[in-house]
Order: sequence, then structure tokens, then C-alpha cells
Amino acid sequence: KRLMAEAHNPRIRRNALLSGSLLAVNWLVYVWAVSADQVVESSLGYFINPLLSVVLGVLVLGEHMRRLQWIAVGLATVGVIILTIDLGTLPWVALALACTFGFYGLIRKQSKVGSLDGLSLEMAAMAPLALMAVLLRGLLGEGVVGFHDPGRDALLLGAGVITAAPLLLFASAARTIALSTLGLLQYIAPTIQFLLGVVVFGEDWSGGQVLGFIVIWAALAVFATEGLAFSRRRPRPVTPPV
Repeated sequence: KRLMAEAHNPRIRRNALLSGSLLAVNWLVYVWAVSADQVVESSLGYFINPLLSVVLGVLVLGEHMRRLQWIAVGLATVGVIILTIDLGTLPWVALALACTFGFYGLIRKQSKVGSLDGLSLEMAAMAPLALMAVLLRGLLGEGVVGFHDPGRDALLLGAGVITAAPLLLFASAARTIALSTLGLLQYIAPTIQFLLGVVVFGEDWSGGQVLGFIVIWAALAVFATEGLAFSRRRPRPVTPPV
């Protein structure tokens, strides 16, 4: 009943369509990047995303950003510029992933809809487009699900379930903690992606890429260290005696 009431709210429907579209673009770019041996560059996007979340928190939500946080954002910008010069073009995969997920986090932060309800509405908004894409590719003989072995179908369907779980947790966190803190917690996934790209898939990582990543990691180190020091300086609430 609650979900139906939310689905009939025009503002909630618009937000679900917008956030669902951002999520769909993010997934499409990421899946393409992985299949095109761009795992390292995709990890760069998720390294940049936490810093973008901080900037969005300041510009849109009025959150306060301290001096060292600004320095971290500046260093990350320098790192992206170095990577751009080395690649000869903008690292569009990384920037697309960072921007789509950064703005998705912003929308979920401002949403008053619960995590499960919000994800359900987003999936409902994207379902007609996804179904048309699946049917069209099937008619063109390019379909995947149902056209090969059942094991592959199970893996593809299971990937959706695995993806939904962290999204539910992310949406819940986005509504309950500061966007800047949320950004700080997002370093684990890109680190794993980067290690997979270099160690497991053997992607090239040399020259300007090394320097660019080092500068971005320095930015993340500054940001993480400053955040940890600030949290320790904050007075803890006093628990009244029982």
C-alpha cells in the first residue's frame, strides 16, 4: 500500500525515473568497460566518485568542507588532468561512472523514500526500456538470455541480485549519514577493481597512468586522514548514567 501511494506521487515518480536513468547509464558504462578491458579506468571513476560526492554535498546540500578536503579535491583534479594528457583524451569512462553514481547518491540522499521502495520504483521505471532492449536484441539474433546454456542465464540473472544488495545498502546509507562520510566509505570497491584489472586481467598500467593514479591516491590519503582526525576530535555524546 505504501509503495503504491509513492508510485502515484508525481515528484517521487520523476525522481525514480531520474535516479533509475543515472543508475542504468552507470551500469551500462561499467559493463562495457569491463568487457572492453577497461577495468583500471573504471576503477578510476569510482576513486573520483567519493571526492565528487563531497563537492556535491557542499554545493547542493550546504555541507561544510574543510581546508584539507579542498586540497584533496584539488589533487584529484590534477590527477585527472595528468591522466587526460597521458591518454590524449578525457578518461570518459571514469568521468561517466563518477558523475552518474555521484549524482545518483545525491538524489538518494534527498529522497524521503525508503531504500527498498526507492530501488523498486527505479527498477519499475527502467523495466519497460530494458524489456524492449532484450526483445529487440532477441529479434535481431543478438540475444543472450535464453539463447545459450542455462548456466550463463543463471550467472546473468544472479549478477542482478548481487548488484541489488549493495545498492539497497548504499541507498540506506545515503539517507542516514553525511554525503561526505558516505564518499569516504567508497574507497574499498575501486581498490578491488584496480587490483583485479592489473593483477588478474593484466591490463597495462604504466607511464602517465602511474603518476595520475599516484596523485589521486595521494588525494584520497589526505581526505581519509583528515576525516579520521576530524572524527576523533569531535566530542562524543555523553551517555547518562543508568
